[in-house]
Amino acid sequence: MLDLTARLHPSALDQRRGIVRLHPDALAALGLAPWDVIVLHGRRTTGGLVAIAPPGTGQHELLCDELVLGNMGVPSGSVVQVERGADREAAHVTVRGGPEVIGAVDPAMLRTALLGKALTAGDQVSLLPQDLAPISAVDVVGTRRTLANRLGPAWSTVLLEITACAPDGPAVVTMGTVVGWQGGTTTTGSATPIVVPAAREASVPDLPGLERQVAVLTEWLDLGFHRADLLARLGSRPQLGVLVTGPAGSGKGAVVEAVCASLGLRLRRVWAPTIAGLEANAATQQLATLIAEGTKASPAVLLVEDVEALTPREGGGALATWVLTAVREAVAAGRLAVICTTARPEAVTPELRTPGTLDHELVVPMPDRATRLRLLQRAVQHVPLAADVALEDVAGRTPGFVAADLLALVREAGLRGAARHSGGDAPSVSAADLTAALEVVRPTALGGARLDVAQVSLDDVGDMAEVKQAVTETVLWPLQYPDTFDRLGVAPPHGLLLYGPPGCGKTYLVKAIAGSGEANVLSVKGAELLSKWVGESEKAVRELFRRAREAAPTLVFLDEVDALAPVRGQSTDGGTTDRVVAALLTELDGVEELRDVVVIGATNRPDLVDPALLRPGRLEKLVYVAPPDAVARAAILRAAVKDVPLDESVDLDALGARTEGFSAADCAALVREAALTAMRESMEATTVTAAHVETALTAVRPSLDPAQVASLAAFAAARAHL
Repeated sequence: MLDLTARLHPSALDQRRGIVRLHPDALAALGLAPWDVIVLHGRRTTGGLVAIAPPGTGQHELLCDELVLGNMGVPSGSVVQVERGADREAAHVTVRGGPEVIGAVDPAMLRTALLGKALTAGDQVSLLPQDLAPISAVDVVGTRRTLANRLGPAWSTVLLEITACAPDGPAVVTMGTVVGWQGGTTTTGSATPIVVPAAREASVPDLPGLERQVAVLTEWLDLGFHRADLLARLGSRPQLGVLVTGPAGSGKGAVVEAVCASLGLRLRRVWAPTIAGLEANAATQQLATLIAEGTKASPAVLLVEDVEALTPREGGGALATWVLTAVREAVAAGRLAVICTTARPEAVTPELRTPGTLDHELVVPMPDRATRLRLLQRAVQHVPLAADVALEDVAGRTPGFVAADLLALVREAGLRGAARHSGGDAPSVSAADLTAALEVVRPTALGGARLDVAQVSLDDVGDMAEVKQAVTETVLWPLQYPDTFDRLGVAPPHGLLLYGPPGCGKTYLVKAIAGSGEANVLSVKGAELLSKWVGESEKAVRELFRRAREAAPTLVFLDEVDALAPVRGQSTDGGTTDRVVAALLTELDGVEELRDVVVIGATNRPDLVDPALLRPGRLEKLVYVAPPDAVARAAILRAAVKDVPLDESVDLDALGARTEGFSAADCAALVREAALTAMRESMEATTVTAAHVETALTAVRPSLDPAQVASLAAFAAARAHL
C-alpha cells in the first residue's frame, strides 16, 4: 500500500470513466499492470482502473478526475492510500437514476455503458463507456449514438449512483453481470424495446412552465376514457391520438407521465428507433404485442417517442404503412390512447397527423427566462448553494436551454463543487462552479445557430441612444409588454434592419440584447443558408424559422443579410437567391403568423437588399448605426475601459476628440493596444497611463472608409425623406 497525493488530471480523455493514472515506479511498487483494478482509500473506499501517468507526473502523485475525487470523498491535493485490487467480476449491480434516465435506458444498455468499470456500492458513475481500456465487448460508437438519441446531447453529464454491488467492490462489470435499476427491471439479454410503467408520480409542480400542456392533455384523455358517453350524446367519439412536439429535453415525456399519474392510467413507453432497427416482421410483432397489452390493460397510454423513426416523411415503406394502420385501429377502438412525440415534426409523414390517427397536436415550448428560473429553482432545491449564487443571473445567461440542459448544468456544477471541496467546511455549489459549467454544457435545441451570449447589456453599449431606443422598442417591448400591444390593438413589429459602416457596433448591439436573457437567440450569417443544391437553401430558411417558432420568444439575427436577400432578378446563380428571398418574405409576412419572433438584419450595403424585405410587416424599421462622433467615442471608450485600471492622467474626453474617424471597434482596439503596451513595458504593470495610450495611438489607425461612410449617410438621408 502506498500513500499518494490525489490531483486533478487535466486531460479530458479520462473524464468520468473511473480511470486513475500513476507513475510507472508506483505501478511497479504495487505490482500493477495497466488497466488492473486499484483500490483507493480516502474518506471512503472506492476503486478504478489504473493507467500510466503522462511524463512529468511525480512518483507520489495520483491523477484522477472530479468523479473519482468525489467517490473518495476528498478534495484535490489530499493524501490517499492506494493498493492493488482483486480481479473480481461483479455478479449483481443495482443502479439508481432519475426517472427520465430509467425510462430511456434499458438495463441491457445500462450494462453496456458500465462494462469494464470497477464499481463499489455508494459510487457515482457516468454513462460514458469505458473506451480507453482494451475491452472488446464495448461497441463505443454504437453505445454513444444510442445514448445520445435516447437522452439527448447532455447524456454524457448524467450521473448515476451504485446502490448495491455483489461481491463487495471494487468489482468489474462484465457481460455476465446482472445489472438493474433500483425498484425496476434487470438485464434479460433480449432485444425487446423499452416498455416501463411511469417511473414516479409526476405532478404539475414538477413541470414549471408546462402547466397548460398538462391541463390540455388531461382534458383530452379524461374525456376520451371517462366521459365517452357524454361525447356520444353530443355526436362525437373519443379522440385518443395525440402528437406531442417540442425540442429534445423539453419535457414531452414528463408531461405524459404527469397526466397518466393524475388520471390513474397505465403508461407503456417505447422508443421508436429501437423498433425501427429490428427486422420488419419482428418490429410489427413487437408493436402488435404492445398495442394488444395496452388495450387489455385499458385505460392505458402507449407512448411512442421519436416517432419519426417509424413514420418518416419519406422512405417509410411497408413498416410505416403498418404503423399508421395499427395506430388508427387502436385509437378507433377507444380503449388505448396512442401518444407520439417528436422533436422534428417536419420529418414525420403528414398521414400520421390526419383525422382518425393523431387527431390532437400539443406543442411543448422552449422555456423563457421566467420559466428557466423556476426550472433552476426546482433543480437546486436539494443542492446547497453558496451565498454568491444568483439564479436570476444564471437564468438570464441560459437562453436556448431546455429542462434537460438545466439539469445537466446543475449536475456539472455539482461535480466542480465536489472537486474543490476541502473537507473542512460544508460542501456547496458556488457561482464560479455554475459559470464554469456554462462553458461545458451547451443548449441542445438551437443547434449551431445559437449566438454565444456575452455578459453585456444595452447599458454597456457606449452612446447610440437613439439606436438603442429603436432596438428596445422593436425587440424588447413586444416581449416585455405584450399586454400593452393587445390593449392598444396593434401587432408588434416583426423586425428591423441595422445598417452602417463595419465596426460601428451592429453585431455588438445584438449581443447586448441577447445578454438581457429576454429571448432565445438564433444567429445566422447570410451566406450560411445558401446551397448549390436545388431546394436546399429554401429548406434551410424554413428550418430556421421553424426552430425560431418552437423556441419563441426568439430573436433571429441575420448577419450580412445582403448576401441572403439581394435584389431579385440580378443574380447569375440560376435563381437560387431569388427563391431564397421569396422563402424569406413568406416566412416574415406569410399566411402562417410569426408570433413572438423578431428578426434583426445587419448589413453595410443596404442598397443591395431586396426592397420587398424592407416594407412594413417585414424588416420595417431601418436603423442607421452611424460612425461615432467625439462625444460618442468618449462614451465608447468609457465602456471599453470598464475593467481596465486607468491612470488619472488619461483624459477620455480629450481622447475621444482626438480619434476622428475611429469606429467603435477601433476604440476598443485602442484600449487593448494601450493595455498591451503597458504589459510590454512591465508584466508587473498595475495601471494604463497616458503614455501607453499615446503609444497605442501610433499603432491603431482608423479603419472607416470615408467614401463608404458618405454613401451610407446619403442612403440614410434619402430614407428619412421618404
